[in-house]
Amino acid sequence: MATIDPHSLFPNDRTVEAVAAGKMTQIHRGQQYAEEGDTFELDGETFEVVDVTERTLGDMTDEDARREGSEDLDSYKERMVRAHGGNFEWNDDAEVIRHRVAKQ
Repeated sequence: MATIDPHSLFPNDRTVEAVAAGKMTQIHRGQQYAEEGDTFELDGETFEVVDVTERTLGDMTDEDARREGSEDLDSYKERMVRAHGGNFEWNDDAEVIRHRVAKQ
C-alpha cells in the first residue's frame, strides 16, 4: 500500500477532474499502474484503489463504460479512438488492467 500521484494512474487532467467530481470510478489501462490499497488525494479528498483486475477489452460492458465517464460502450469506444489520435482499433482479445477507485 502506497500513496501515488493520481496523474500516474489517470492519463490526463480531464480524467483526474472526472474522478474528483465523482463522474469516473475506474479506468482500464494497458498495464498496471497501481496496487489495491494504494491511495491518492484530489481536492483534499482521499481516494483508494479498491480493485485491480486483469481483463480483455471484450469483457467490458456498458456499466464499465459508465464508470469511466462514457454514456455506453459505443461512446467509450469512440472516445478511445479520439484519445489515441485516431490510431486505436478495438480488439476484444486485447489484455487490459481495470483499476477501480473509491472516495474514502
